[in-house]
Formats: sequence, C-alpha cells, structure tokens
Amino acid sequence: MATTAAAGALGLLWGWLWSERFWLPQNVSWADLEGPADGYGYPRARHMLSVFPLAAGVFSVRLLFERFIAKPCALHAGIEDSVLYRVESNDTLEKVFVSITKYPDERRLEGLAKQLDWDVRKIQCWFRHRRNQDKPPTLTKFCESMWRFTFYLCVFCYGIRFLWLTPWFWDTRQCWQSYPYQPLSRELYYYYIMELAFYWSLMFSQFIDVKRKDFLIMFVHHLATIGLITFSYINNMVRVGTLVMCLHDSSDFLLEAAKLANYAKCQRLCDTLFVIFSAVFMVTRLGIYPMWILNTTLFESWEMIGPYPSWWLFNGLLLTLQVLHVIWSYLIARIAFKALIRGKVSKDDRSDVESSSEEEDETTHTNKLSGRSSSNGANCVNGHMGGSRWAEERGTCTAVGNPLFGASPHLQSCD
Repeated sequence: MATTAAAGALGLLWGWLWSERFWLPQNVSWADLEGPADGYGYPRARHMLSVFPLAAGVFSVRLLFERFIAKPCALHAGIEDSVLYRVESNDTLEKVFVSITKYPDERRLEGLAKQLDWDVRKIQCWFRHRRNQDKPPTLTKFCESMWRFTFYLCVFCYGIRFLWLTPWFWDTRQCWQSYPYQPLSRELYYYYIMELAFYWSLMFSQFIDVKRKDFLIMFVHHLATIGLITFSYINNMVRVGTLVMCLHDSSDFLLEAAKLANYAKCQRLCDTLFVIFSAVFMVTRLGIYPMWILNTTLFESWEMIGPYPSWWLFNGLLLTLQVLHVIWSYLIARIAFKALIRGKVSKDDRSDVESSSEEEDETTHTNKLSGRSSSNGANCVNGHMGGSRWAEERGTCTAVGNPLFGASPHLQSCD
C-alpha cells in the first residue's frame, strides 16, 4: 500500500517536472519530438547523461595538461616551484588562528604577547606567515589559469568556426524558424556537450583545487551555469544558446591571459591584455548582448512562436544576466580608470584565491596597527616596513563572479 502511494506520488512529481504546458509551446508534445529527424535528432534530457563521463575525461586531461605542459611553461617563464614555508609550531596561536580570528586586533595581540612573553611584532609576523601558509604558490595558480585560458580560447574558436556557417548567426530570426522542430547537428551537439562537461569538471575540481574565499559563490555560479545550459538544451533553445555561450566566451580567455602575464611579472603585457579584455567585455555585454541576443529572445521569438511558461523563465534569466553585466562593467571601468591613474593594474584582476579577501583585511589591519611599533620600532605587517604608507598605495579588492552562460570572469575591483 505504501509502495503504491509512493509510486503514485513520484509519478505526479515526474509529470509536473516534465509538464508539456511548461516546457513546450501550445499544441506541441514530447511525443512530437520523439520522431525521426536529421543529424542527432531533437534534444532530449537523457542526452545529458553522457556529460558525466565526458566531464571526468576533461578533468583527467586537465591534470595531464597542468603537469606536462603548464608547469614547464611556468618554469620557463621564471616562476619558481617554491617550497612551502611553515611557521613555528605554537598551540596557543594556532588555536586563536583556527577558532577565533586570523586577524587579531591590537588588544588581542597585546594579550598574546603577555601570555607567550613574545613581542607584538613577532606575533604579527607569525599570523602573517600562518595566513600565507594556506595560500597556493604562484606556480599552482599559473597552471590553473593556463588550463582555463587554453580551454576558453579553443572553445571560443570552435564556436566561431561553427556559428560562422550557421544561418542563425547572420539572421537571428532563424533561431525560431520551425521551432521547436529543429534537429541537432553533430557540431552543435558537441559544442553544447563540451561546454557543459567543462563546467561539470569545474564542479568536481572545486573541492580539490585551491581553496578560495568565494568557494560558495563559485559553487552557486557553476550550478547556475549548468542549470541554464541544461535548461536551454532540454527546451531546444540551443540555437540562441550557442550565440549566448560564444558571446560570453569571447572575453574569458583574455582575462586568463592577463592573469598569466601577471604571474609571469610581465606588467606591461598584463595591463595591455586587461585593457583589451575590458573593451571586449563592455562591447559584448552592453552592446551586442542586448541588441542581438535580447532582441531576438524577447521580440523576434514573441512574433514567431509566442510566449509560453518556460519562455518567460528563460527571458527572465537572460534579463537578470543583463543587469549583472551592467554591474560588472561598472566595476571593470573602475579598475581600468584607477589603473590609468596609477599607471598599472595593481593586482591580479581576478579573484583567483582567497588572497583577494584576505589582503583587504590585511590592509585594514595594517592601517590600524601602523602606528604601533615593537621594541625595535618596526612594523611587520605583510612583510613591509612602514605599513601605513604601503597600505595607502595598495587598495582593497572585492571579488565578483559571472554566474551565467559562458564561464566566470571573476574580477577584482581595486579600490
């Protein structure tokens, strides 16, 4: 009896989840999309199952790439495979670091100094080195960025090459011609599946990669990206989906290239790449996206197929993305403006590790503690003497992410 009731409840849930009234236009059923079609047939939810072994393959390729290609390139660029410096073991300070705060204030520093019979400067240095102990070496960051740069560049080139030969690239009304009876081509199927597999691989690797302050944000980011790509695939909005993915991929590899230049200490190249990235980002997000993508999804599709429930949801998500584009463009413009004033981009312009948030806190603590000196009159904050002046020149960094189609430029606004 209970089994029958549970089966009935699951049947109702399944029917609600795959409701034709929600997913499909009027007078179209799932059975209509089961029939024969050219190419790979019509998109079906079961196609998504092939993504998981492919994502595992992508992750394996990444490990090999970082080991045998990225690491030698990093060493050739002069990035050392540095040995991790471990701080002096101290149970009292470790307990404070793990359980209370990584950034003790002046009052706590004085209390610890009395308790341990250390001077304040030595305790400040211990906490600084302990924070740095958890940070990844530049070599690791370079390898991760080089993998992302390579993938983003390759998938963007593939997307441009594929779309160049499609009719909807030149006439967006073709995105809705005969919708939803638009069979998949082999190239389109590969494009979608590879993008989705890459983001699933990022989901897997996030738990073993460099631990970031924005771990939860990035987790939600990857889920949102996977959800949107999957949604557009099941709903067979793949034609306009390819346009959105390619548009967003157009700037991601430039940001990763700027990071690589930054890690290799090629400041002029880093600045140049960041300026190019900023221009491409704003042109594509604030110009092409609303005039090309939103125009066809909101107006041309309304005229040709009319609205239905999943159409409203899809456009709502795309409009939300446009709002985020405006916010990100403002933050990028601030970075570029300050870079022009200072003559350089002062920090890695992507929230690559937790240092973006930690350095913000360290700067704050530097300002608070800069007036205090130990018995020898020196401040040891972030390894610099005269911390107040240094703190004024550094600036703080706030991480933001791009949670929808086409990856994730994580930018830092350096205030």
